[in-house]
Amino acid sequence: MRSIREILQSARTVAVVGLSSRRFRPSYGVSEYMQSAGYRIIPVNPKETAVLGEKAYATLDEVPEQVDIVNIFRRPEFVPEIVEAAIRKGASAVWMQEGVVHQDAARLAEEAGLDVVMDRCVLKEHRRLRL
Repeated sequence: MRSIREILQSARTVAVVGLSSRRFRPSYGVSEYMQSAGYRIIPVNPKETAVLGEKAYATLDEVPEQVDIVNIFRRPEFVPEIVEAAIRKGASAVWMQEGVVHQDAARLAEEAGLDVVMDRCVLKEHRRLRL
């Protein structure tokens, strides 16, 4: 498995599952930061049409382009189906935000060759590593 530094340095496109257009939501602030740091953000949320100037998709399977990181802002019970979609999509990594932990889904992703980061904030890690 690659280090967090390697995952973030090699990634360009991040699909954010659960990204909300509500500015007070953590998913919005984190994604806005990552976008300002140069990452392409693809919102995945069936309740949204666009977030941060990007077209939103109802599911990860509907995203028409390659995704490097699938960043998950959903409760743990939703993680397995998202990981399965990330595997189908050919993502390089699955990133579960702080408070999102699902060991079985993490194992499934790792067995499929994806890097897994769990219970960590991508914004905090990006800042910590000064990327």
